[in-house]
Amino acid sequence: MASDAPLADAVDAFLRDPGTTFTVPGHKRAAGIADALLARDLPLVSGADDSRLSSDVLGRAERLAARLWGADLCRFSVAGSTHGNQALALGAARPGDRVLVARTLHKSMFGGLVLAGLDPVWVRPQVDPETGLALGVPAGAVSDALAADPGLRAVFLVEPGYVGMLSDIEPIAAAAHAASVPLIVDQAWGAHLGFHPGLPRHALDRGADAMVTSTHKTLTAFTQGSVVLARGGLLDLDRLEEAFELLHTTSPSAAILASSDGARRLVEDRGEELLGRAIELVADARARLRRIDGLHVSEASDPLKLVLGLAGTGADGFAVEADLLAAGLRLEMTDRDTLVPIVTLADSEGTVALLVDALERSIAARRGAPRPPAASSVWSLEPVRAMSPREAFFAPRERVPAERAVGRIAAETAAPYPPGIPALAPGEVVTGEILEALRTEARAGTRVAYCADPTLETLLVVAERG
Repeated sequence: MASDAPLADAVDAFLRDPGTTFTVPGHKRAAGIADALLARDLPLVSGADDSRLSSDVLGRAERLAARLWGADLCRFSVAGSTHGNQALALGAARPGDRVLVARTLHKSMFGGLVLAGLDPVWVRPQVDPETGLALGVPAGAVSDALAADPGLRAVFLVEPGYVGMLSDIEPIAAAAHAASVPLIVDQAWGAHLGFHPGLPRHALDRGADAMVTSTHKTLTAFTQGSVVLARGGLLDLDRLEEAFELLHTTSPSAAILASSDGARRLVEDRGEELLGRAIELVADARARLRRIDGLHVSEASDPLKLVLGLAGTGADGFAVEADLLAAGLRLEMTDRDTLVPIVTLADSEGTVALLVDALERSIAARRGAPRPPAASSVWSLEPVRAMSPREAFFAPRERVPAERAVGRIAAETAAPYPPGIPALAPGEVVTGEILEALRTEARAGTRVAYCADPTLETLLVVAERG
């Protein structure tokens, strides 16, 4: 018997018989106006629920998710884990507070630091020297930072990182709690964690006080579906709710909200079965792909994560991507050296076989002289802080040629992928060493993300006072 999904069921009931509506959305799913896409669109207020939300279908769905993940509070978002990260930044500390932040943070957390006025103290992950990919944040680095700065008010981590690596969360949580500060985890890429014995446990189960996770990434919600989960004690849950609502739309899509409810029901009822199959599919794919000479198949902490390094094959990732696109296959991320295809519980033996077969053909056709991975230097550079991200965001800014940016304060982020760690962040000094490293990576074909000019010919910097 399927578990209850009150919001998903309410959406289905409304769409079966919406009656004659005098509410938004303006298309009203009307014949001759609304196409198949618009036919699934409906609001929460005066749609899935009445104008007073008296049926509490969303609240009941959120409480079921809180129970599943072992949280005291759950909120469904229609704005992805970006919304959750920023709400957690607002809810965890106050303007001017210092917080310990993993340098692997998503750009949404930079936004959270700006919105909340928090001052980051960075902690770096280890990096695999062979691939340039980010590994976990050392627990000792977190405990040392907390001991060195008793004024820290929270710890923010990204677990798992984009390439599927996890830190040792339990001792990190213990260190944070010994310092009486919450551990907050961006688990956007780990909504499936904890729902099969072959998977790592999710962050809350490993000691975190709060996490945000994208139900649309590795589960089955609509794009933008995400949930925020938290426990009380070191976090003020009322304040977190207020922060969530402050950033939340007052016109949420009931379809997106309901899809998170449906994703929760699916993983609760069939997660072990479906994820078990997916784990086997990825294991089989890894075994086949390891037979390709020179191809590096990453051993991620997450057994569902498939990360492929092309440098040893000599093949160019963009050329391989073009071959795959011609075969009707799309990848989540590609750069010259790295391919990241996402395999989820929705995949089958057939879909994964198509991927592996196409990769084998393309790499054989595109093979060249082996080369070292492009990302190999910027992660080791130490940033020089000059002002907080919030100060840099609101300061007057100007775009200047890169050579004139040296010695100035950056007003944008530059993060080479891989490893995806910011080499430069708003409020940090542009040193000659950092600029040369970034431009070297860009010339080598590494994708430099988050900056407006990925060639690094120009940089956005804080304007100098006249």
